[in-house]
This record gives sequence, C-alpha cells and structure tokens, in this order.
Amino acid sequence: MSASSRTARAPASAAELVEVADGVHAYTQPNGGWCLNNAGILVGGDGVLVVDTVATEARAVRLRQTVDRLGAGPGRILVNTHHHGDHTFGNFAFGPTATIVAHEQARTEMAATGMALTGLWPDVAWGDVRVVLPHLTFREAVTLHQGDRRVELIHVGPAHTTNDVVAWLPEERVLFAGDVVLAGCTPFNLMGSIEGALRAVARLRRLAPVTVVCGHGPVTGPEVFDRTEAYLRWIQEVAAAGLAAGLTPLEAARDTDLGEFADLLDAERMVGNLHRAYDELRGGEPGRPLDVSSVFAEMVDFNGGRLPDCWA
Repeated sequence: MSASSRTARAPASAAELVEVADGVHAYTQPNGGWCLNNAGILVGGDGVLVVDTVATEARAVRLRQTVDRLGAGPGRILVNTHHHGDHTFGNFAFGPTATIVAHEQARTEMAATGMALTGLWPDVAWGDVRVVLPHLTFREAVTLHQGDRRVELIHVGPAHTTNDVVAWLPEERVLFAGDVVLAGCTPFNLMGSIEGALRAVARLRRLAPVTVVCGHGPVTGPEVFDRTEAYLRWIQEVAAAGLAAGLTPLEAARDTDLGEFADLLDAERMVGNLHRAYDELRGGEPGRPLDVSSVFAEMVDFNGGRLPDCWA
C-alpha cells in the first residue's frame, strides 16, 4: 500500500495487570488501539489459563514473564478468542507444552491468513512471531475446569469474526469478551456480522456479568453492551440511508458526523462496518468473506491517506 504510515508505539512495559477476582487477572495494554489487545490470566493450583496472547515478540515475552511470575504450577492452557494475529501471534512464546484451545473456524482462519496482519503494518517491530495453531477445537461450547473454577468457552460468532469465543466465569461473574465488545474503541465487524454482533451482545447481556474484560480497552462493566449496541444500530441506520441514496460505504462514512461516537478510537473502522452492513442489507450471509484488502485501502483513504495508527 503506497500510503505513508504514521505509526505510534507503546512500550511493552506499559501493560497493566488488574486482579478482577480471586486469582483472575486482566492483562491490559493501553490505549487499546490497533494491535494493543488485552489478555486474561487465570491462576490455579496446577498452572495458569491464559485468555489470548499478543501481537509482537517483545509483548509475548512480557506476557509470558507475567504469567510465569503469577503461576503456581507448570500447566499452561491458552484460549484464543478468535483468529486475529494480535490475539494469537504470541502463542509461540509459551512453548510446545502449552495446550491451545479455540473455535474450529479459528484454527482454519489462522492457517489460511497466516502472517497477513504483519503486511498491513510492515514497519512494526513484530519480531519472531509465528502462527501456532490450536491443538483443541470445538464448535459450540466447552467447559474448562481449573480446580474448582469453571471457565465456559462459548462460541457467539459471527460477530467481530466468524469464530468469536468468549470465556465466561459464572461463579466470579467475569466475562472475557474478546473483540465482540471493545471499551473506548470503535467496534470492527468487517470480518464478521453487524446483525450477528447484535445477537451476540444480547446473549452476553443475558449472562449478567459484573466485570467485562474486552478484547481492547480498559476493564469495564455491562454498560459496554449498551454502547456497543447503540453503535451497531447506528451503523445499520447509516448503511440503510446510504444505500437508499446510492452512496458507497466510503461516501456514506465521509458524509456522516460521528456524533456521540466521535470519542472512540480508530474511527476509520466505520468504513469496514458499513461494507458489512451494506452486504447484509443486500441479503449477504452474515460472516461471508468480503474483500478485506480493498476495504482496508478505503479505510486508509478515509484516514486522510495514512495507515491507521498501529500501536504495537
């Protein structure tokens, strides 16, 4: 892509660890923009369960070191909430004895997309990251037991992607939501579904969590569902109006004031979301593949011809 990149950097040491329940930690990476995702670290007597890894080698090493400091035993189970590289590239750092769990479509998509994320931002210091595929996959739901703790993995896609999984701790009422909901960041549903995301949010709301650890952004509560739902319904309204007026998704995005959503990071995602909403209005099946490369080029165009800021 010929557009120049204004790429920001946040040191790996900026990660923050928040204990949200006994032995349950949110590992957050401010500011939560592109490729600065969150992870979960669940400590048990025989080891640690980690929800998502991170994007670069330096960040993966930092996460593993944090896990090793907290872990009381040698066991390592990794859960990938979906296939995107910022949530999976760090799998390698936990070595060959770690068991990786994900939705069956996540494994398929990880194998198919490979290191494509690194090509979007070639100037990022990715380091020696690589694709390490899940060892255990499931279709609808599976429950992991960590001593007396239950961790329910539930497939709720298509939403952010086709293969979104959340990790729900029913006793602690803590939800690790992956990128189905984001705190302070613009939702991104180009590779998933607007309609499906609304269904997923409704489903997560019914779990009645007290604490929500989103895939990006600060630890929050169930109020994140309201903001996400409002944004997604707004996107549907903008798409319907744009389609009726004969506008392309990019034109509709340019003609629309962000209004109450102007404070969200990564506003250019609106273009991708409108492409998905247009496709669904035309009868496209939720989650069906769209041309991500061409849509990303439009997002660059919307962003003034600059690559979106990648913070990794």
